[in-house]
Formats: sequence, structure tokens, C-alpha cells
Amino acid sequence: MLKPIILTLFAFIGITTVSKAQGIAQEVGIIFGPVSFQSDYGERNNMDTNVGNTGFGVGVVHFINFSANNNRESFFSEHFKVRSELSFNQTNLEHFGKWVESEERKGLVRHLRAMSGKSTLVNLGSQLEFSPIKIHDFENSVGSFSPYVSLGFQVSYYTTSVTSQLGPLGLPSTTFAKYLIPSDGRQYGFSNENGVVLSVTAGVGVHYKLTTMSDLMFDIRYQGFSSDWVDGLNPNKDLFKENKKNDSQVWFNAGYIYYLEF
Repeated sequence: MLKPIILTLFAFIGITTVSKAQGIAQEVGIIFGPVSFQSDYGERNNMDTNVGNTGFGVGVVHFINFSANNNRESFFSEHFKVRSELSFNQTNLEHFGKWVESEERKGLVRHLRAMSGKSTLVNLGSQLEFSPIKIHDFENSVGSFSPYVSLGFQVSYYTTSVTSQLGPLGLPSTTFAKYLIPSDGRQYGFSNENGVVLSVTAGVGVHYKLTTMSDLMFDIRYQGFSSDWVDGLNPNKDLFKENKKNDSQVWFNAGYIYYLEF
């Protein structure tokens, strides 16, 4: 199951080696920040859900800079960077929103109130950053800002667990009814499992030129997964239309970037 991650890691090492041989500049850094998990836990587009199901992530990043070591300016080299990333994030999950908060319904939703979960991910991937400001101009101006947008992909190894304060799940006495129905090849609409999942990422952010050889970075990034099992819940979509979307997360990043060479 780790084969896609291993292959991506070797590809990353290969790209780094080639870039060094061709004199392309490189940058390395660390990122960290809160991660808001959008899943089958809680009510979609609900503030309590978005805030309550927030975890934390940390990662290391590597940039291929086509401009710093290149005196032959082109639109691509002056406005694009390739960013690779290895990151880790974990989120504790609970049900929030009107369906579980109403005291009038507490007898009907006590199974949901008692349910909780945890999702842990190790992510590896790349993305392309575009900045409207020329990279040379930004790098030569300490105290300047360079906004950017990004698009990329990641492959993630996830571990998820689902538990209940009422006892072992899989019984009518402990499990909300819709999670007892088989779903997507699983015995139930919940699953404690490990797996590999692909995702698409899109973000917007800004680099701040701290010193000649270092930047600060701030961004907001969306990550949409190709599976709905990353949180451990996936009610049968043929019966429960409200659960039609796959899992996703939004990461609010801060980071420190250091330039290895010019």
C-alpha cells in the first residue's frame, strides 16, 4: 500500500538531483498550522463543525527555483516555482451542528453524540506556484511581498479510527442506524482502516522577503481526497444523499523558507 508514496519519493529525489546538476537554485523550509477537516462528521458548512473538527499539521517543503541561478529570463522562470512537500497532520473528529445540539432530539441522536474518531495522514506531493511578481524582483527586495496561487497533487497514507462512548460499534445499541448499513464494500458505513489516497490541492498565499536568504510564507490550501473513507465514515451514498461528497481539508499554513544557493 505504500508503493505510490515510495515511487513519488524516488521521483522527488530524482528531480532534486537533476536540478542540482543543472544549477537550478533550491529552497527548503518548514510549514505548520491548523487543519480544518471537512467530512461526514457534523453538519456541512457549519461553523461549529469547521472549528471543532480542526487538527494540526507540520511539514517540510522543497522549492525548485528556476530564476535565482538563471540570467536568461523567461516568463516561466520568473513567475513559477515547483514545490514538493512531505507533511503530517492529525485531526480528532466529532459530530457538531443542529442534529446533535438540539436537546429535544437528544434521545434520537445519542449515538451520534457518543461517536468520535481520529484521522492521521502522511502526505507527499508537489504543486506548481505562480506569482504575478517577477521572482528576481522579489528576491532583490528585502521586506517585499510576493502573492501566489498554487495547484498540485498529493498521495497520502491515512490511518483512521472510529469509536463510541456507548461501546463497540456495529450494534444497534451503540451505532446510529445509517452506519449499520453496508457501504462501498465495507460491512458497515464506518471503518477502522489504513489506506492510500490521492488528492488534488489548490491554494493561495504570500511570501515575505525576510532576509536575502530567507522568506516567511503564509497560505490557505484546499485538499480534496479521492476517497470518502479518510475520516472512517462513509454512509451508503445510494441511500443517504447528504453524504455524497468525498472528504477534504483546509490547511492554514505559516512557514519559514531558507535559500540553499544562488
